[in-house]
Amino acid sequence: MARSAIAPVEMWPRQIIRATVHFVRYCRRNPALAVGLVILLFLAGLGLVGRLIVNVDDSAPASVTPNLAPSLTHPFGTDGQGRDLFAALVIGLPLTLQVGFVAGAIGLGVGAVVGFVSGYVGGVLDAIVRVAVDSLLTVPALLILVTIASSIKGFISVNVIALVIASLAWMGPARTIRAQVLTLRGRGYVDIARFSGVGTVGVICRELLPNLLGYLASSFVAAVSTAVLASVGLSALGLGPQNVPTVEMMLYWAIFYGALASGAWWWWVFPGGLVLLLFLGLYFVTSGLDEVANPRRRLGT
Repeated sequence: MARSAIAPVEMWPRQIIRATVHFVRYCRRNPALAVGLVILLFLAGLGLVGRLIVNVDDSAPASVTPNLAPSLTHPFGTDGQGRDLFAALVIGLPLTLQVGFVAGAIGLGVGAVVGFVSGYVGGVLDAIVRVAVDSLLTVPALLILVTIASSIKGFISVNVIALVIASLAWMGPARTIRAQVLTLRGRGYVDIARFSGVGTVGVICRELLPNLLGYLASSFVAAVSTAVLASVGLSALGLGPQNVPTVEMMLYWAIFYGALASGAWWWWVFPGGLVLLLFLGLYFVTSGLDEVANPRRRLGT
């Protein structure tokens, strides 16, 4: 009887511990990935643990005294609308991450499908996709996003803004993944699979996709970073979701009410600091995953 490739249930804890030890050892050799993961875990933990140490109801307008500087009672101060900024950040940070991850996942998913099919099939389909993607990439993405977001301004929510950003987030991944597939489709193992009667979907899923998993992981983190940046840009123009306190909208209200002119520096420092920390975490993770996907960097050449 053939031996099962799946380990027995009682061996799972041992395998989990072994995989964890191996991952920790790899992070010691890849400090960029370790630093990025620590930053992202800290931000995720802030959104989870923060709910236990702060009254999230204070994130609603007119819930506390407005325009208070940071103190022991309000560590991040309060804004002009009477919201505790720490409570608002605890609520808003997961929403900001949601926008980035949803838009990044959809954009990369669509781009991966287009890139894999176009690069492997080639011919007329590849020519059409290449011309379409190259043409769309010449159009300023922010201008299109502003046009779309302004036309549906009354219906914008966190998921809607994520879909708006994802509508233009697939073109870059489609172009780069297509280029990667073009370099792989002539390899011997791909030819052997094709001559063995494996169909297009089978070759893509069994032969090409596993060889690009590291690159796709790096591309996903980069897509999330780009989506968050686009969300910050739209929200700074007042085109973000108005009914929830995302970190980006907090920056918009600081601009709208002239926080710097009134000396309310805390309106800017804490939301802006979290956005900066988020970008640093995503940058370090992208750099670390690039080392995983790039053999030359792993070899130090």
